[in-house]
Order: sequence, then C-alpha cells, then structure tokens
Amino acid sequence: MPATNHMERHFTAGQIVHDIVIGMSDGLTVPFALAAGLSGASASSSIVVTAGLAEVAAGSIAMGLGGYLAERSDADHYENERKREEAEIVEVPDTEADEVAEILASYGLEPNEYWPVVNALRKRPEAWVDFMMRFELGLEKPDPARALQSALTIAGSYIVGGLIPLLPYIIIPQVAKALKVSVLVTISALFVFGYVKGQFTGLRPVWSAFQTVFIGALASAAAFTIAKAISA
Repeated sequence: MPATNHMERHFTAGQIVHDIVIGMSDGLTVPFALAAGLSGASASSSIVVTAGLAEVAAGSIAMGLGGYLAERSDADHYENERKREEAEIVEVPDTEADEVAEILASYGLEPNEYWPVVNALRKRPEAWVDFMMRFELGLEKPDPARALQSALTIAGSYIVGGLIPLLPYIIIPQVAKALKVSVLVTISALFVFGYVKGQFTGLRPVWSAFQTVFIGALASAAAFTIAKAISA
C-alpha cells in the first residue's frame, strides 16, 4: 500500500489578526464618533476632516506605540523568567527534576515512563530550560521582530479604519449629507469587519458583526447627542 504524506494545516497568523482587530476596531469607532460629534456641533466638513485626520494620526501613533511596548514587555518577561529557570536547574536541580516529573505525570505517564525522560533532560540543560518555560510557565519564546510588526500592524489598521468614516466628509461639502453617508458607510464597514473578525476568532460571525455595529453606533450616537446638547 503506497505511503501518503500527512500534512496538517494550522492557522498561524493569530497574532497578526489580533493586532488588526485591535487597530481596526478603534480606527473605525473613534474617528466615527468624533466626526459624528463634530457634525452634531454644526461644524463644517473641512473642520471635521481636519480634526478627524489629526485624531487618526495621533491615534495610530498611540495605538502602535502601545502595541510595541506591550510586546517588548512580554519579551522582557520571557527573558527574566528564562534566566530564573537557568539558575534554578543549576542551584536546585533535584527540585526542578521533581517538577518535570510532576508535569509528565499529569499527562498520565507512569514513573517508569517519565523518569528516563527526566534524566535525559538533566543531561541537556538548554532543552530542560525550554521544557520548563513551555510546560511549567506556559511561555513561548517571542519573535524578536514581533514588537515592531505589532506596532506597524496596529497603526496601519487604525489608519485604514479611521479613514473610512472620514471619506464622505472629504468628498461631500455639506456636513449633514456627509454625516448620513458616513453613518451608512461606517455601519456597513463595521458589519463586514465584525463578520470577518468572528470568522477568525471563532465567534459566531453574524453575532460578532451585530456586536461590532452596536458598539460603533452607540459611541457615535453618544458623541453626536452630547455635542448637539452642548452646542444648542
């Protein structure tokens, strides 16, 4: 019987999708709410565009920097924990070996099965530390390029999302008409984005779509109502 190659296909872009979701969610919602609020205050389309673009620029920088610092913090945490594990296998090797045994036993292995593995790891300090990092602490070694990638992905997604509610104001000089078009375009974008987000994150796509639309609509309605009341 001929042998067949077994190929497993796993979704490995989870972190990138996570960054896109963060950037796009805020990018669609915050500038949309700002534009609606300024429209409620009877601002002109040019003012809405100027303020909106300024917010998109500032927001993308802030969000990107936040993503960068978060990833750097995770990388620093990993390195600190790894140094601690490296010290422990030298200073208290028997205790660390017992911890390996407990981990393997939790998977149902018997002593005669896991002790050879424990003894083999004791002869390989690098592999031993890798094992403890992954199975004791649940930490994976971060990608060195991840921090910059996260920053650029979040910032770029924020910019793309933020331009969507502003485009009608750029094209249409009448602010009231631009607001209506912006609402229609942004609600549609929020629905599509929420649906796609649900597909990638494992949520029910339709529920995710309506949830995303509700949050965006609530934020913009609140901004519009407050601005309208203040300017009245």
